[in-house]
Amino acid sequence: MNTKQIAAQNECGRWLRHALAHKHLAWLTADDFIFFVIFVQQPSIFGMEQYINTYASPLGIITMGSNGKQLTGLWFEGQKYFDHPSGDRPQHLSLPIFDETRTWLDVYFQGKRPTFTPPMLLNDTPFRRTVWQLLLTIPYGETTTYKHIARQWARQHGVKSMSSQAVGGAVGRNPISIIIPCHRVIGTNGSLTGYAGGLDRKRWLLQWEQASTDRFFIPQE
Repeated sequence: MNTKQIAAQNECGRWLRHALAHKHLAWLTADDFIFFVIFVQQPSIFGMEQYINTYASPLGIITMGSNGKQLTGLWFEGQKYFDHPSGDRPQHLSLPIFDETRTWLDVYFQGKRPTFTPPMLLNDTPFRRTVWQLLLTIPYGETTTYKHIARQWARQHGVKSMSSQAVGGAVGRNPISIIIPCHRVIGTNGSLTGYAGGLDRKRWLLQWEQASTDRFFIPQE
């Protein structure tokens, strides 16, 4: 087991202990739990970027990942958790999914709202996938908080509460930046925190979408 696999296994173990302690496992089906166990034992099987290509954005190079048909990753250069050197996977310059993703990004960086979403494949724990689905409901140019998403998730799954910290962990590991708009999630007090692509990029994206950013701030370390 390599370093990344060990780290993934440790993180899953922490999440499981947290869920057990706070009685957050009631929503798991038998199939979900099997998926979770498989992920803990073999996290590497869910690295779906068989092909990669790049896009030159105003915020730097963005890497696109695909399994050949669907978008499986979209991350900034140097992004935490998802910065894969280009030599790790083969490049394919003419995949239709990359052309479609480029078109989406072109529209977005022209200051317009894309009216379509490239086909995506999200392979991870059931919890993270459900959080990412909630991110897709945040409108362009608007923001929400980790606490609000936690409440949404709890209502959706019929549980009393969900930890904002657990939600924050899932948001931070969103594999498809911008299209799944994790940059629109902020702290309850207006802090721009928890963006794996960098807080300066998070602020830029919110300003680009003309979100009301008057009360936002980057916490001092």
